[in-house]
Amino acid sequence: MNLKTHIKIALGYFFIVALLGLFMRMFHVFDIDFNYKNILHAHSHIALLGWIYTAITTLIYQLYLSEKKIDTFYKRLFWSTQISILGMLFTFPVTGYALFSIFFSTYFLLNTYVFVRLFLRHTSPKQKKTNSYKLIWASLWFMVLSSIGPWALGIIMSTLGSTSPWYRNAIYFYLHFQYNGWFLVALIGILFSVFEKYSISFPKKIFQLFFMLFISGVILTFFLSILWMKPSLGFYVLAGIGSIFQIVAFGILWKQLKLHKKQLKESLSKMEGILLKTAGLLFIAKLLAQFIGSFPGISEMISNNIDVVIGYIHWIFLGIVTITIFAFLNHFKLAILSKKTFIIYLVAFILTEALLFYKGAVVWLGSNLIDSYYLLLFVASTILLLAIVLLFVINLQEIKNSNS
Repeated sequence: MNLKTHIKIALGYFFIVALLGLFMRMFHVFDIDFNYKNILHAHSHIALLGWIYTAITTLIYQLYLSEKKIDTFYKRLFWSTQISILGMLFTFPVTGYALFSIFFSTYFLLNTYVFVRLFLRHTSPKQKKTNSYKLIWASLWFMVLSSIGPWALGIIMSTLGSTSPWYRNAIYFYLHFQYNGWFLVALIGILFSVFEKYSISFPKKIFQLFFMLFISGVILTFFLSILWMKPSLGFYVLAGIGSIFQIVAFGILWKQLKLHKKQLKESLSKMEGILLKTAGLLFIAKLLAQFIGSFPGISEMISNNIDVVIGYIHWIFLGIVTITIFAFLNHFKLAILSKKTFIIYLVAFILTEALLFYKGAVVWLGSNLIDSYYLLLFVASTILLLAIVLLFVINLQEIKNSNS
């Protein structure tokens, strides 16, 4: 089974996500008669479930399941999952949240449950003793936990309506445990599999402390998502404790990385090292932002500023998650990322983030945007699309060459 083809499909979704994102930027530059919210639903679903889910599950399959003689079953599961993703891609832009898009979203969730069962059933006792397995195991359960959000939405809409605070909280619950739980914990688990591949070991007590602090932090930082409701002080305290737990956990990880700096330098290519260092710096900024956002007043300002929220979400998905995926796809020879492509991508990412946070600052200060703001954002998004097109074309060509 050629897993490179699976990654090519994932990159194809990434291209579509960027294209939809650029299309949304056009709404503010050109006169377009289309439902913006429907495009937004398609953009977000394909980003999370098409690009990121497909890339991470392919990495997990290669690392833990590729030698288990379950290729036929996995192929069926993979293509079943793709049907659900394509169903969402074609229905959300036209109908938004309606019968068929909800059907395909539900179908996708059922496929994810099957993947979790496949992982738990076919990993060996030896694999289950590794630190990387424990992290991947936790990440998959966070993915299952996150699905409570979508299941709850139907009940909330039929009883309380979409204007209920519980509707918004159900979405936040899903998103939090997707990106903080499933995505980030899975990527850290894959990082630990790289450590194990090159015999870079962590003392048992050190890992247990790191694991406990980081996983507890994922659970507690969910309370950041409900601070928009101005709850009692206890919720702010819990969110702050969760943020501190994750900062301490990252500090433990960073210290261990420094102890094995020479081994890591020999194990990773220069490009992979740059990618992981970049993602690491972005992750540090995220951790600090979490802590700052746990204070009353600041949390209210952030939650009411849509541009800051969008900038933060893009910081995680386009920055931390995607750049880390790039590093691992390159390391495990599932995709190629050239230095030129990454530079273009990074420049576009920095430009779009700067513009989003600039608008957030303007709204907060009550001042006026520069006249060319939306045009500049459109240009920056075009550069981002160019980088993704280059990445997709290079890997498409590489696969053709390997098959010829």
